Amino acid sequence: MKVLVVEDDKTIADGLHYSLSSEGYEVFICENKQMALDTIKQQQFDIYLLDLTLPDGSGYEVCEYVKENQEAPVLFLTACDDEINVVRGLDMGADDYITKPFRIRELISRMKSSLRYYKKAYVSNDVVKVGNIVVNTKQAKVYKGTEEVALTALEYRLLLTFLNHKGQVLSRNQLLEGIWDLDSSFINDNTLSVYIKRLRDKLEDDSQNAKVIETVRGLGYRMGGSHD
Repeated sequence: MKVLVVEDDKTIADGLHYSLSSEGYEVFICENKQMALDTIKQQQFDIYLLDLTLPDGSGYEVCEYVKENQEAPVLFLTACDDEINVVRGLDMGADDYITKPFRIRELISRMKSSLRYYKKAYVSNDVVKVGNIVVNTKQAKVYKGTEEVALTALEYRLLLTFLNHKGQVLSRNQLLEGIWDLDSSFINDNTLSVYIKRLRDKLEDDSQNAKVIETVRGLGYRMGGSHD
């Protein structure tokens, strides 16, 4: 499993190289945007870990190039955890973001979660309907009415977690475990809220009056609507 790490902080880069290599990954390090783009043009990787702030540009530009040319997960490693930066990265197609400083166990678990999305679907039925939302798990495509909805890997995994527990109230901890296989102590509380909000914005007719993903006050969330 080949990993490209784009990180200009040598201490962090060396630490990632050691830790990921110990887990069996083949790790390549690039210290700036241009080096990363040159490397990506020459070979493909299974997963990309991108620092947001680089000496000659940003991880956004590398992410954009990867998503236009390859089918692989991209995770941002960033000290900028404000919602504007997070949303911008996700809108470019990034699959996840991890705030520095992070624990290596958290990083590896979230890498595996993103990689699994590219390997298989999680729901047994090929086509699942929730109200006017149609999920084709064989093709990993989601439609609202007749229009396809573009979801990032993590948004799709969150949706599948709801589909696998239709009608059940899921706590924040259960959702975190479903999409990252992690307990909540590893996750910034704002992170799940961002993903829930983004999923609602894409699936709901009125995200302020959610019908597909309902809030059950004090308990968590539940997939509402009628199911086929």
